[in-house]
Amino acid sequence: MDKFATLEPVRLYNTGHAPSTPPSNRFSFHKSAAIPPSSHSRTKSYAPFQLIGRLPVDLHIHILTYLAVPDIPAYARCSRALANLAKDERVWEARWKAFGVERHKLADVLDALDDKQKVQNGLDKTNLPPTLATESLDDDFGDFASINAPAAEMGDFVGSFTISPAAFTQGPSSTKTCRAQYIRAHTLLKPLVPALSSPPHAVLSNLFPSPAPSLRHQAHTLRLLSLFLSPLVKPLRNWETLSAALRAAVDRFEDGLLTAFDVADGKGDEHGMAEAAEASWEVWDGSGGEWELGKVWAEKLEIFYEQSKWKPLDNFTKDSELDFTAMDEFIAEILAALQEHGSRAVRVFPPEANVLVSFADRLANEVVGEYISSLLTRAREISNEIFLKACAASFKEAWRMVDTILQVAATRADFQLPKTKAEDVVYRMFEPNMDEYLDEEVEYVKQSFEMTCRSWEKQLSEHRAATGTPANTEHARFLGSHNPAQVKRTVLASFTDVLLLPVTIVPRAVGAAITTGSSAAVQGIQMLNPQRWGGTGAMGQGGGAFPFARMPSWGANGKDGYQRDFEKGGGDGMLFDIGADEDEEAEVVNEKPSEKTPRSSLTVSVTTDDSSSTTPTSLQSTRVSTPNPNAAGLDNLDLLLSLDTALELIHADRDSLKRAETFSGYPGSYGHRVRDTIEEIFVLLLQALGERHIKPGFQTAIDQMRSYKPAEHDETKSVAPLLQFFELVHIGDTMQSMIQVYFDKELAPHIDKTDFLNPVVREKKHFEDVLDDSVAGGLNAATDALMNQVEHIIQKLTKPREYYPPEDSPLELGPTEGCREAIKCLQMHCQLLKGSTSKEVLEVFYQEVGIRLIAILQKHIKRQIISLNGGFQIIADLNAYHTFITSLRVTSIISDFAYLKMLGHVYVVEDAKDLAQIVRDVTRYGGAYRPEDIYEFIQRRSDWKKIEKTVDKTMYNLSFKEDCVVC
Repeated sequence: MDKFATLEPVRLYNTGHAPSTPPSNRFSFHKSAAIPPSSHSRTKSYAPFQLIGRLPVDLHIHILTYLAVPDIPAYARCSRALANLAKDERVWEARWKAFGVERHKLADVLDALDDKQKVQNGLDKTNLPPTLATESLDDDFGDFASINAPAAEMGDFVGSFTISPAAFTQGPSSTKTCRAQYIRAHTLLKPLVPALSSPPHAVLSNLFPSPAPSLRHQAHTLRLLSLFLSPLVKPLRNWETLSAALRAAVDRFEDGLLTAFDVADGKGDEHGMAEAAEASWEVWDGSGGEWELGKVWAEKLEIFYEQSKWKPLDNFTKDSELDFTAMDEFIAEILAALQEHGSRAVRVFPPEANVLVSFADRLANEVVGEYISSLLTRAREISNEIFLKACAASFKEAWRMVDTILQVAATRADFQLPKTKAEDVVYRMFEPNMDEYLDEEVEYVKQSFEMTCRSWEKQLSEHRAATGTPANTEHARFLGSHNPAQVKRTVLASFTDVLLLPVTIVPRAVGAAITTGSSAAVQGIQMLNPQRWGGTGAMGQGGGAFPFARMPSWGANGKDGYQRDFEKGGGDGMLFDIGADEDEEAEVVNEKPSEKTPRSSLTVSVTTDDSSSTTPTSLQSTRVSTPNPNAAGLDNLDLLLSLDTALELIHADRDSLKRAETFSGYPGSYGHRVRDTIEEIFVLLLQALGERHIKPGFQTAIDQMRSYKPAEHDETKSVAPLLQFFELVHIGDTMQSMIQVYFDKELAPHIDKTDFLNPVVREKKHFEDVLDDSVAGGLNAATDALMNQVEHIIQKLTKPREYYPPEDSPLELGPTEGCREAIKCLQMHCQLLKGSTSKEVLEVFYQEVGIRLIAILQKHIKRQIISLNGGFQIIADLNAYHTFITSLRVTSIISDFAYLKMLGHVYVVEDAKDLAQIVRDVTRYGGAYRPEDIYEFIQRRSDWKKIEKTVDKTMYNLSFKEDCVVC
């Protein structure tokens, strides 16, 4: 009778306010609010922190989630609260998601089964007596029967659910809950389970009786049953046994699909192949690694068994040089096979299977990878350089597969293949070679730099030892131009053109392609060395101190890197027609590419043996006749630095950098290693050029300038080591500008220039500091040498009675010869330094020259005997020195020379008392000279003995007769 206690009349009128008996809180410490009744659910919602018994609600939900479905009714019968909790949406939401019907898009199978069951139910109803439909009623445990669903059909689920498949036709609201969707799926799939108990060979025929549905539908059904009989769902008590039987049936089904695929493949029936492939993919659960059907299809292709027809060693010439013509043909066949078979894979296989990528990956590893491995093994036996070139070239050739893969994938509209997946095919294939390549690249760069530096040092020592070989006295130098800054801009413009020349990574047709590229490089390189512009160089024919012959890849047919065969066969250099105003005073320091002269304003003229050829006017500005320092036992200091060597180092570094850039897109750890290698390659260049070339060269120049003694040389107008040192400064500054251009063009895209902790940025700053320190140390020694020369000129050219002429001699109001020559010497050397260093360094140099010149002049004046007429000569000299210092525009020393010029007035004042007043006036010289200092200068007057007593008495109020007592 209790069963009918819930039939209350009020429920028949659907008032919406049916009394609700709250659940007993006997097992809970909190009361839960009643949920308004609805048309499809009368369960109550519990908060996670509520307790049922001694356990929180969320723990009960967790247990129900992992509990087998047949055990849920037993769990629900423990109490009314648990019965309500068993209907909680959170329990069934987790189970429905684990089922994965929506995730695997298998709802079409359920719809088909539902339609089939409706048809079957309709046939059954026609054979039953009329019945009266009644409303489904439930108690606190839920109703245990379904409309039109006999208890025998439900098996383990009798009394478990309230919603029947028929309820899904009542409205959309009834199908929204996960519990309802699971009940529907369970009810529809349960009739298929008995077929799994059939003999193995009969399972498929029982599941899909004649007429059998399509292969796709069969695959979806088997996949849905696999998800249904899974550990995550556990729908039946014997689900494990049924799952094993289903697995065997699926294997048999896949074997049948494989056979059908092979038959269709043999007939060329792509439609049949696509149908079998799609069914096989749908039924495959992803276990066991690679998809069997796609794997078997690729294994049958002949491309994987034709390795013997390709000869990797054909990429080497008889001279063991690289010629990738053979590999070019090999890759062309690979791409053709990839195009043919890949296109079929895209048309036949589902896009989700990624058979195209799998096929390309296997083709890359088993065919291309093996070919490259044999090639690199042979290249490693020849030399490290050949190995490195072969690595970059092989990767570049294999990279052509990426474009083909993307092109093939684009033939199917619904196949969206990311570019990174196509690139990963080549990256994975080449990965085994990356460790060795990166290590060898760095070692090769170190060895190349070491050989270049040692070769330069050897040639330099041989030049020093060849004392019997006369040096040509004609050099083309920066200092030979009226505008060194413009010449430097021209050099940098040409250097930039060389950097823009393409680097041949894949060597093909060595006799044509490479020679053509190197000829272009030679044309650009020829223009870089100022010592080559004047024709014959300092140390041999063909220009320059040291030929650039150690760079065969930059010189066609093994010729000198700066030489070029012109049409008339006699060209020995390239000449710049600068075209700018040579009177312009340009001070350019570390010019950036944007500041250089536009290339369009540069014209190149070629000098040939034809006597009728004319020489550009700018050629005369690049030729200067300088004294031969070797005749005096001195080396050519301007040859201590070589643009040849700098260019050779940069060229070797750029070759390695371009090879490493080939791998710059590598992902993962190898990508970080490639970027580190690129940075290390540039750092090694800075270290080699700075520590092994620039620093030793400047140090040698400094040592020789310190040993220079002006008295041992007849030349008074110039200091030979100083001239050569200033040329050295120009060359060093040009090298730094070249490094800056190279850095901006090649390294900047790979690093963050604002990151001061980056090793490249730090090493570049160190390189600049090395150059600045070398220039500063050299300027210190140069200042000593220059001022020693100036002092020597003044002493040598100053006549004994220069400032004490006879009384009857005519008075010449002009500077003396010693003064004129000293100023000429200073002007020439100060002018030469412009444009080669910063204004700050130049100002410090000028200031030091001024301070030391004052000391020399004071010392010089104190050695003379000066008459009144000679005083005017002193004033003339001091005025000339003051004018020269004023032209330097250094404020701190201009005032000192102004006071020194005023000091000359003490030699033209006749009255001794007036002279004493001048000496006592401390404000007259701005504090630069004390009275004691002025007193020392006036003692050099020729009439000092006559005026001494008067001056002393006026200055100090002393009288020896009155104030001194001799005891």
